[in-house]
Amino acid sequence: MSEIVNLRQVKKRRARAEKEAEAAARRTKFGRTKAERKQRAAEQAKAEHDLDGKKLD
Repeated sequence: MSEIVNLRQVKKRRARAEKEAEAAARRTKFGRTKAERKQRAAEQAKAEHDLDGKKLD
């Protein structure tokens, strides 16, 4: 005999898997590496520091 399957659960499981696959594809396409994020933060901090140093009081 075959196994009884709840179709609602199967559909939800399949939808979750499809969403996860799409999310993984988007992460690789649009995401930045940790090193890139760290470099960008350092550049912003330096720019703010330089700007603060040039302010006239």
